[in-house]
Amino acid sequence: MKIQILGTGCPRCKQTEANAREAVKNLGIDSVIEKVTDIDQIIDFGVTVTPALAVDGDVKFSGMIPSVREIEKILEQCI
Repeated sequence: MKIQILGTGCPRCKQTEANAREAVKNLGIDSVIEKVTDIDQIIDFGVTVTPALAVDGDVKFSGMIPSVREIEKILEQCI
């Protein structure tokens, strides 16, 4: 599973990444977490408001900081 954090590195993006890492740890799943900071790549995802989180290339959250539990719910559906 590939999780991508889309954002320029602002505090909201960093919190989204931290929440994603905690969710992965809590679920004990095998995944790669990648930060996407290039604006052109972010736009290619169709994202206009960051932070955003994508799972296997599919944007699940945009313009908000998802909680650890919200991320866990999405990841559980993708397992």
